[in-house]
Amino acid sequence: MTISMSSASLPVFKAMLGNLSHILDKGAAHAEGRKFDPAALLQSRLFPDMLPFTRQVLIACDAAKNGVARISGVEAPKFDDTESTFAELKARIQKTVAYLSSVPDAKMDGTESKEITFPIGKDKTRTMTGEAYLKHWALANFHFHVTMAYAILRHNGVELGKVDYLAGAAGNS
Repeated sequence: MTISMSSASLPVFKAMLGNLSHILDKGAAHAEGRKFDPAALLQSRLFPDMLPFTRQVLIACDAAKNGVARISGVEAPKFDDTESTFAELKARIQKTVAYLSSVPDAKMDGTESKEITFPIGKDKTRTMTGEAYLKHWALANFHFHVTMAYAILRHNGVELGKVDYLAGAAGNS
């Protein structure tokens, strides 16, 4: 039995975005419990030349929605990238999941050989087949930014563990 493009992508993106939302909850609770401005976490980064936490979350959402849009041909919503609080970032995740949930499996499946051209940087593009794009670019890029968001919060003392990353709120029952 083969795996479909929809089953290899939509549930993965949605589950990890749910886990990311859980990670945001823990970050907000950490700031509240320690009585410091949550903006300190939102603008935190692992190294000066890396993007801050907020951008990592926004890019993770964009990686999921734009990846699915490129594969399926279903236009993705445009977001303004103005989120500046944990609550606004959680709403961004919810809007992304709502879009992903609206994409019919039939629009994803059968796109393995479809040529997809996408931006890589400011002035370059790359073309890959749908299957290669999903396996080697879309999922990898998405997981990178979710991982960076996790790492930034963990680096700043938020009590997160592997179960938070892999299972989110479901892992804490």
